[in-house]
Amino acid sequence: MDLKKIQFVRDISNNDEVLSIFAITQATLAQARNGPYWRLELADMTGAIGAKVWSPLAQQFPEVAAGQMLAVKGRASTYRDILDVNIEHMKILTPEETAELDMGDFVSASERHPDDMYADLLTLCRSVLTYTPWLTFVESALNDEEISIRFKNAIGAKNVHHAYLGGLLEHSLSVAELCMKLCDQYPELDRQVLLVGAIFHDIGKAWELSAGLVKDYTDEGRLIGHINIGLEKVEPYLAASGLSTELQMHFKHLILGHHGQREWGSPVLPATAEALVLHYADNIDAKLAQLRGLFSDFEEDATGWTPYQNTLGRFIFKPHATPKSEFPAAPIDEHASVTVFDEEDSF
Repeated sequence: MDLKKIQFVRDISNNDEVLSIFAITQATLAQARNGPYWRLELADMTGAIGAKVWSPLAQQFPEVAAGQMLAVKGRASTYRDILDVNIEHMKILTPEETAELDMGDFVSASERHPDDMYADLLTLCRSVLTYTPWLTFVESALNDEEISIRFKNAIGAKNVHHAYLGGLLEHSLSVAELCMKLCDQYPELDRQVLLVGAIFHDIGKAWELSAGLVKDYTDEGRLIGHINIGLEKVEPYLAASGLSTELQMHFKHLILGHHGQREWGSPVLPATAEALVLHYADNIDAKLAQLRGLFSDFEEDATGWTPYQNTLGRFIFKPHATPKSEFPAAPIDEHASVTVFDEEDSF
């Protein structure tokens, strides 16, 4: 069997022969009438697909685990509108064989390089954080080697939005930039604490979720959660920043309240203007990223409905966009005269 990635999940259709290498992201041993069988989820950078390994082939593989690489020969079929692969032959790759693969074929990543996004984040901080203790706090935390490495490589979520390498950093930078735009519209907001809250609101996800071939919650993530983990990781730098107790408390409130509702996992409800803005900016960015993912399979200029989205509680429609104007908008003449009518004027 050729150990080369030659076929991707997105290209597999009903009745296609499947002959390629995939990452195993789920593996469950079950029992059928003729013996044990494996239920697998196979994945690459383009998506995931279910697969089954029936006996007697299944009996030749007493152990199959998520995270392994699998060379597969089989055929795709549809049952109850679900596309699945019946595996006829397979080989679990050795660590040496896995090392020769281009992992970019198997793990989706942000379109932007994480170093570039990190640099943009630091540049934004240096332009906005004019109060030295805030800048001291942010730079010391972001320059921590463990925080830096994890932040650059973390996924933004397990499935719904930004669920790819660099997704957490992409999301955090986007939320930070959106918050700064809202500060332009609403100058009464404390721009500096809001920026710092936006940067670190989800930092705990770098420990809560595992990235790579298998995306899942870590033990730490399940037991403690990313909100508490995030505050724990930045606390030493916050304490050494020189920030007043009141400013530290406001920052912590932004982190604790960014989910917005207790039923959404928020320990407290947003109780300051900045906390409300962060919650809504976070929600907007996550929702629009989710929709971008849903529409990614639509052809350009195509319209139509997505399947039902459990996380949104609805179907989502992609409408036709307004056509671009055939003529450019007329420029505004700032020196043009304006006729002003008195109240007594009549028409």
